Amino acid sequence: MKKKIVKLVSLLMTSMVMLAGCSSSNNSNKGASASGEDVYRIGISQLAEHPALDDARRGFEDGLKELGVKVEIDYQNAQGDIPTSLSIAQKFARDEVDLIYAIATPAAQSAKQATTDIPILFSAVTDPVKSEIVEDWNNVGGNITGTSDKAPVETQLKMFKEIDPSIETIGILYNTNEANSEAQIEEVKELAPNEGLEIVTVGVNNINDLPQAIDSLFKKVDALYCLSDNMIASSVELVTKKLIDYKMVSVSAEESQVKGGILITNGLSYYELGKQTAKMAKEILVDGKDISTIPVGLAEKTITTVNEKTLKALGLDENLQIFKDAVKVGN
Repeated sequence: MKKKIVKLVSLLMTSMVMLAGCSSSNNSNKGASASGEDVYRIGISQLAEHPALDDARRGFEDGLKELGVKVEIDYQNAQGDIPTSLSIAQKFARDEVDLIYAIATPAAQSAKQATTDIPILFSAVTDPVKSEIVEDWNNVGGNITGTSDKAPVETQLKMFKEIDPSIETIGILYNTNEANSEAQIEEVKELAPNEGLEIVTVGVNNINDLPQAIDSLFKKVDALYCLSDNMIASSVELVTKKLIDYKMVSVSAEESQVKGGILITNGLSYYELGKQTAKMAKEILVDGKDISTIPVGLAEKTITTVNEKTLKALGLDENLQIFKDAVKVGN
């Protein structure tokens, strides 16, 4: 009888160990591919759909593939709604993903609010310090870092006079709900006098007010400077049509708006910025680097890009050096 009891207890203990092993395996965030390599779960939270943010996501995904990082991606888009971006981030936190990739400032702010444990990388954030996402550009001080889309504003402002020396006043349209846009305006206002330029701004908080705001602004200015602003980027076709109607020169803070019809930029590629952020993801997930030691990155290179269709529609001199040296898009 004693032997039977001992045998029964032994079988029960073995079963419990096996069940514990199974439970541990099922609760692990990290999976494994058929070849036995680690597969990391990444939640991507994108604020809205427009070319710049789409490019940042595409570059990130392609960058991970090129680096050989195996991932399982849960992509969610907030469609421009900030409360939705917070819900997305909270879901990722509950799911205990291995990393969150937040695209645009509100998405990064929401992710930071949702978790202090899961590593968060951001992109398409102009000033992460003023947006209170990180403590410092070099010493981020927490579980979040990433890449900034801060533009080479001084170089871009110089382009106006290179195209037309008579330009004196430039206009800026912006979303009053975007902290990033206000930070960019401050920098433009500080640098513009050095280039002999005055600034006129018009803010809108609703995309339906944009056509009226454009007409109001364009009557007061000689040219337009387009910020890295999500609302303006989402409405770039409307802005472009009005620019051509008014025969007005435009310079953008970033490349994707030029692809949409803005005349020219010397700016970053959001696709390349996404790939740059993918390198950070590899450092964290594969190499085991502490995210708090990774400084915020700036774009590693900029490109002068001109929209050839807009150039011809405005009747500008295509032989100007600034246009001859640029990468042509929109032809």
